[in-house]
Amino acid sequence: MDICSMTALELGEKIRHRELSAAEAVRAYLARTEAAEPEINSFVTVDAEGALRRAQEVQKGIDEGIFSGPLAGVPVAVKDNLCTRGLLTTCSSKILSDFKPTFSAQAVRNLEKEGAIVIGKTNMDEFAMGSTTETSYYGVTRNPWNTSHVPGGSSGGSCAAVAAEECPFALGSDTGGSIRQPSSFCGVVGIKPTYGTVSRYGLIAYGSSLDQVGPIARSVSDCAAVLEVIASHDKKDSTSIRREDYDFTRALTGDVKGMRIGIPKDYFGEGLDSEVKEHILHAVKKLKEEGAVVEEFDLSLVQYAIPAYYVIASAEASSNLARFDGVKYGYRAGNCDGLHQMYKKTRSEGFGAEVKRRIMLGSFVLSAGYYDACYLKALRTKALIKQAFDSAFERYDIIVAPSAPTTAPKIGKSLSDPLKMYLGDIYTVSVNLAGLPGITVPVGQDKKGLPIGMQLIGNCFEEKKIIRAAYAVEQMCEYKAPKLCGELKNSAGGKSTCREGGRQVWRDSMRQ
Repeated sequence: MDICSMTALELGEKIRHRELSAAEAVRAYLARTEAAEPEINSFVTVDAEGALRRAQEVQKGIDEGIFSGPLAGVPVAVKDNLCTRGLLTTCSSKILSDFKPTFSAQAVRNLEKEGAIVIGKTNMDEFAMGSTTETSYYGVTRNPWNTSHVPGGSSGGSCAAVAAEECPFALGSDTGGSIRQPSSFCGVVGIKPTYGTVSRYGLIAYGSSLDQVGPIARSVSDCAAVLEVIASHDKKDSTSIRREDYDFTRALTGDVKGMRIGIPKDYFGEGLDSEVKEHILHAVKKLKEEGAVVEEFDLSLVQYAIPAYYVIASAEASSNLARFDGVKYGYRAGNCDGLHQMYKKTRSEGFGAEVKRRIMLGSFVLSAGYYDACYLKALRTKALIKQAFDSAFERYDIIVAPSAPTTAPKIGKSLSDPLKMYLGDIYTVSVNLAGLPGITVPVGQDKKGLPIGMQLIGNCFEEKKIIRAAYAVEQMCEYKAPKLCGELKNSAGGKSTCREGGRQVWRDSMRQ
């Protein structure tokens, strides 16, 4: 029985039917992680001891009928900007390299209430600022399909871990495409829900009006099931919305007959790789053959999405990251002469180059003389983009778009040109600006064998429509695990890893 090749729902069913135990599932994924991590670097922290201890507790709860949900006993990896009580939460930054929260994020708590088992925290672009997972203090994460390429970002660690079968599913966060773009690069499924559907309590903020937590898995069914669990109204989050219907798995019908699908001409023009375009349009053709009604249309203001997004996100980041000053928690620089020097030295040494760049940009656009010219103009543009989508959804049920203009670039290629990296988010940032739901589903591979993902965008609170269409696409495009996963099969060991302060520490804990 190859545990690591199962979907989350398949694994949960095996555990419920006593065909294997929660502890066996955890050990299998810890062994896979040990084998993969030297090459992939998906994790910042692997909590082997805590996961095995939790597995025993969950198994007892399953036996006693306390845990009966589809994810009971199933391991999960959590992006390292979601707080986990007593477990390192670093945002892949030196400034939080020793931070252990006293509470867990609401999304994590919702999973734990259903019996899911957190096995570790995944690598990411520092403070979620990046599109390649190359800005992490803990080193570059590599794409399991081809380790000379990036996995995307900022949730690259979560997507790479799922693709490399180091976990059946993971949590990520999406500020401007940080779930959907790396899902495309890694050949997995990722959902960014409607803003306010999943509580942001315990998510370390980057851009508060844009951030949203979402699931990443190897199937649409898994993503829908996880979203059902993590979505909830939370009074601790002022942006959380109470919804009447959280039954997302009911949309897993694959029936798209009569569904109206819009294809924005603006998204399929210059700048889009020809192979990406070909595979997406082929999937659209399949949907049309299944009875969907497909039509091209003009989606205005697309060219303004990137500047509006980076002005707003950077402005919010400059405010949110002001709390990291070495006073209350996190890294504090030594040998400082006075409080102000300690602030400056701590932030200078604790933040990486990309984070500093965005903090300075945010401070600039919020400064006197530029607030009206930059920040307020960006807010007005955001409102106009939302109006453009509202108009489109009066005619269409969903909108089809690329998740990224190309497949995964090689490591080192993007960081040399930050502006080019920012432009790579052109198909995803509008969704966050408008607060809409979006899902990435794999639709094929390019000639180099790298995955291609298609993005399906829905109107606010209409996740079921994009899940229904994505499930139909999934049935047409068979998922194939990356070559690396095949090479790692049965390569189990007796240790697990934890990265602390930029170094790797081995812990003999899997034989408990």
